[in-house]
Amino acid sequence: MKPDDNPLVRAVGRLPARVHAKLLVAFVGTAVLVVVVGVLGLRLLGQSDERVRTLGALQQRAFAYGKLQRDALNVRVLLAENVAGDFYRLSLPGYRPPGGQQAKPVDQAAANALARIGPETSVISLGFIPPADDERVLRLIRDKTTRLEAIVRQIIKSDERGVAVVDQEIRHNAEQVAIDLNQLAAALANATTAKTDALIAQNAGSYASSRNLFIGVAVGAIVLALVLGFVLSWSLVGPIQRIGTRLAAIASGDFSGRVDVSNRDELGALAANVNQMNDELQRLYRELETTSRHKSEFLANMSHELRTPLNAIIGFSQVLRERMFGDVNKKQEEYLDDILSSANHLLSLINDVLDLSKVEAGQVELDVAPFSLRHALESGVVMLRERAATDGVHIEIAPSSEVDVVEGDQRRIRQVIFNLLSNAVKFTPAGGAVDVSTARVNGEVRVSVADTGPGLAPGDRERIFEEFWQADAGIALDEGTGLGLALSKRLVELHGGRIWVDSELGKGCTFVFTLPTRGA
Repeated sequence: MKPDDNPLVRAVGRLPARVHAKLLVAFVGTAVLVVVVGVLGLRLLGQSDERVRTLGALQQRAFAYGKLQRDALNVRVLLAENVAGDFYRLSLPGYRPPGGQQAKPVDQAAANALARIGPETSVISLGFIPPADDERVLRLIRDKTTRLEAIVRQIIKSDERGVAVVDQEIRHNAEQVAIDLNQLAAALANATTAKTDALIAQNAGSYASSRNLFIGVAVGAIVLALVLGFVLSWSLVGPIQRIGTRLAAIASGDFSGRVDVSNRDELGALAANVNQMNDELQRLYRELETTSRHKSEFLANMSHELRTPLNAIIGFSQVLRERMFGDVNKKQEEYLDDILSSANHLLSLINDVLDLSKVEAGQVELDVAPFSLRHALESGVVMLRERAATDGVHIEIAPSSEVDVVEGDQRRIRQVIFNLLSNAVKFTPAGGAVDVSTARVNGEVRVSVADTGPGLAPGDRERIFEEFWQADAGIALDEGTGLGLALSKRLVELHGGRIWVDSELGKGCTFVFTLPTRGA
């Protein structure tokens, strides 16, 4: 099925809208698809940027809370070193719980670590404003830190007094607060890390879904644009191609068909006009054929009727000119010469008109048979050699050894050769030459007749084969009928050949005709 036979294409063509409206809809539709894809892309980029900013904030919080957790863990570890431990270790022989100056460095390190924790929970140190849930935990951490700082200061004062054994309940209390502090910091850090990991996973999933959505929408937009372009273009191109094909057929003389275009736009109106023109041309062509046939029949009949009395005029004039019925004086002889010359000219004109009319009426049937082209050329040269010698024109024939026997109507080909040679001799001035040659080129036989006459202007070369048309040189000589070349052209074309002239003004003419190669 041809693209323009697609039901969707035909449906678009049948829409009652002008071509520019359809094109506008197509352009606007394509633009809308582009805008949709662009808006979706911007939206997805905005969502991705938002997730990146959120992830950056979470990572910043996770880093700050991780540092807070490490300091809280450090405090717990330091305080645990000076705690007596469980009752099992107290019952060991010789074991003494740490205290005094021996425990002071560790206790002081724990105090220093605690001093860092408090500021680390402030907005200035964090570098961001923590969420409400985080702020509650940070507040508990600050409270635990303040409470633990007081206990550690009390322990350090005991160490400075050299008390070997500090109340173990105080140290256990300090360790318990440190454990609570560490748990709070760890919970805060772990919760933030978990949120970060969850957001990373969500971001990856959102990226995949967003990518798939964008690709799907983009592909869908492209497909819709292609379908829209295909349907609209073929709803226009298809009718144009059909109209063009019909116009080419009309130009070649085929009026039997009609162009089928279902569009309800300018192309549909154009197709209707083409069909109307086709019908009108067909009617006119039939009328012209009838007129041409009547004209050809009339000319053929009139030419035939005119030849009978004209032959009588020529015959009786020749009898009188030959003095078969008595002498004639000089003046009468001049008049008889004028009568014979005019009658022969008129007979030549009638014969050309008769032959041309028969060709146009399709009444000429070629008697195709093998014959010697060389002999036909030589016969034509012999017929015109005396006239050429009288006019001081030299005729030279140089047939190719590759060309001799061809197939065609010998009488008609001789008629073409005689017309070309006669024109060449007629228009070649005294002292000039006429050259006749043959050749085999690209599977066809070419016959060339070249003269050294006045040549043809570029505009004359286009019209030289028209009926009753003569160049300025022919008009000046007042010879010929203007039908010889027109008749020669039709006879050559009946044989399936071509005829043309190569010429430049002042450099002579070369008439060439071709014959298809059918024989050896």
